[in-house]
Amino acid sequence: MKKILLLIAGLSVITSCTDDLTSLNDDKKRSTEAPASTLFSNAQRNLVDHMSSANVNTNIFRLLAQQWTETTYTDESRYDLSTRNITQNFWNVLYRDVLRDLREAKSIIENLEPAFVNPPVDQNQWQIAEILEVYAFSVLETTYGDIPYSKALDVDNVFPEYEDDQAIHKDLISRLDAAMAKLDPDAESYGSADLIYEGDVAQWMKFANSLKLRLGIILADVDATTAGRVAEEAAAAGVFESNDDNAKLPYLSAAPNTNPIWVDLVQSGRRDFVAANTIVNMMLGLDDPRVPLYFTTDRNGGYTGGIYGSSNSYSAFSKPSTTITDPEFPGVLLDYAEVEFLLAEAAARGFNVPGTVEEHYNNAITASILDWGGTEEDAQLYLANPKVAYGTAAGDFRQKIGTQKWLALYNRGHEAWTEYRRLDAPTFNTVANPIADFPLRYTYPVNEQNLNTRNYDAASTAIGGDEVTTKLFWDVR
Repeated sequence: MKKILLLIAGLSVITSCTDDLTSLNDDKKRSTEAPASTLFSNAQRNLVDHMSSANVNTNIFRLLAQQWTETTYTDESRYDLSTRNITQNFWNVLYRDVLRDLREAKSIIENLEPAFVNPPVDQNQWQIAEILEVYAFSVLETTYGDIPYSKALDVDNVFPEYEDDQAIHKDLISRLDAAMAKLDPDAESYGSADLIYEGDVAQWMKFANSLKLRLGIILADVDATTAGRVAEEAAAAGVFESNDDNAKLPYLSAAPNTNPIWVDLVQSGRRDFVAANTIVNMMLGLDDPRVPLYFTTDRNGGYTGGIYGSSNSYSAFSKPSTTITDPEFPGVLLDYAEVEFLLAEAAARGFNVPGTVEEHYNNAITASILDWGGTEEDAQLYLANPKVAYGTAAGDFRQKIGTQKWLALYNRGHEAWTEYRRLDAPTFNTVANPIADFPLRYTYPVNEQNLNTRNYDAASTAIGGDEVTTKLFWDVR
């Protein structure tokens, strides 16, 4: 009898151990499910980090926009996009770390039990994620051209087809309209999980309309009718009205939540960049009050930029200002100055938006100067300069607006590069010994060529060749 009892006890221990062993696969310290708000926060942070970064492996737009130039290693200033696999890295982060998280956040909200358990809040959260998804897709589309779009982000379709960039562009505008129609500004959304607007739905509506205005104006040279309609609708519905509306993500003083530029330029101890002579010379020629706000003094106490595309002494030239390299300096997705320049262009093109070209032009320049820490007096003196005043500055509206907008987009390399490609202003310096042609687009990632070959080949053919010199649909001048 005793042997039987011992056998039963032994079997019981074995069974118990078996149950315990299976549970060893569970990580008690890691959640098996992430709430939508966490994924949204992560996507916001990754997007702003990505657009703000100065890491030459992912973001060289400040170099392409001739805002900065390099010291020892000059490949990127001479338009080498391939050695570091830059185009693939930029693509991967947007699809994997931004769009995938936003799509998953939306999926979680859709699959709540019951679905949309708190309709106003859940609906607001879903639509705000949708708006940010539109922003991210617009960055991809204005960078590469045709891209995987409606069939992207599907785990069951790892080789998605590419779609026409102009069709994507117009669909993004439609998606913004649909999202704004379902937002309820009287209800809450993400609260503190929203790192940009702290859950303020009314601010997201302004952001969406401002983004819609940007997307509309991009169409102006290829479809003026649609561009005018979209710009007029956005302006009437309510775009940014002051710097208080700026879409900024604040960073913190302590790692790992610091400004990426601080990480890349200060924490790293690297001395890779100085101000480019392209922008410094232009600003000095205009007596621009933002020069000391954008750059440090050179070794002689003045302001000089390194020769764009050449080797430059780090100690000899002006460098990005301590404002930009402060660990708490915020990252920007869209601001009031840009919106006012868009409205100025809309008015110059004859679109029916409130205000005159000159009013919006002046508002844009003033907003930029104030946002960087200048004064109203600084702005008024600058606007009184005949080289700056809209009525007397050289060139047509493209040159006037394009030049001042490029200056105001300092430190926002992607948008500065995009507007230069679109407006063909100002005049950039010619690189003495280029590795490749000036990039009018990013080429597709090597992984797409090797793994998604059939769809890559079709997209390459559709856009006229996967070359940096291939113009995107809106770049027609």
